[in-house]
Amino acid sequence: MSSLDTSTLESGFVAAGVPSDLARELIESFVEAKRRYYLEDFMPNAVQGGRFAEAVMRILEWRTTGSFTPLADPRFSVEATIKALGGIAVSAEPESVRLHIPRSVRVVYDIRNKRNTAHLSDGIDPNVQDATLVVAVLSWILAELVRLYHAVSAADAQALIEVLVTREVPMIQVFDGSPRVLRTLPASDHLLVLAYWAGPLGVDRKTLASWLPASMQANALRTLGQLHAKHLVHLVDSLVRITIVGQRSVEERGLVQPL
Repeated sequence: MSSLDTSTLESGFVAAGVPSDLARELIESFVEAKRRYYLEDFMPNAVQGGRFAEAVMRILEWRTTGSFTPLADPRFSVEATIKALGGIAVSAEPESVRLHIPRSVRVVYDIRNKRNTAHLSDGIDPNVQDATLVVAVLSWILAELVRLYHAVSAADAQALIEVLVTREVPMIQVFDGSPRVLRTLPASDHLLVLAYWAGPLGVDRKTLASWLPASMQANALRTLGQLHAKHLVHLVDSLVRITIVGQRSVEERGLVQPL
């Protein structure tokens, strides 16, 4: 999930009152679905969003009734919960809670439960397109929950949402909290990819430099200065943030493509 510490999201939901086991299930299932997707594991049982969908619906169940069906209880029905939410009075809850999130969950759940048994014999494997849709919908739902239900300021919530919808970098693997670029790149591109991975929240210059291979660290500040001069990053004091120009450069040149 970019450089965003998932504990920030989880603790924010808990601080807002969401039961801790639901917040944990929400974040863990989201991260796992995206991890599978960026490993190009497109089989429906890998990127299905089922765990995520059930966590989301239990959160909405808890929000609207004051209690929720335990995670291990097989009697929980996503369909019944969607129907119940749709019947809530307009004045009682916002449309996202009554309609938008539940209907998005239904898309994910239907792909999970029905699509794999309904593949047409047309010679086209739908798993990639299904997985791409599911991951996009999961990101939207989680961002919407952050917007509606997160114990942070409006500015911080906006920053979290921007991180959630930013593209992942499958060529980066994190070891003990530090990202490693799994491809040989020139120093400027290496730094730019790391800044892209860090997302709109930015990263401290010294921290960014510490992520570089040892051979690139000595000239990190000069390289950052060059990227700043080209409008690829915005460097103010010690904070480095990638610009729209930098994001476009990374994506158009394929610097974040799967290995």
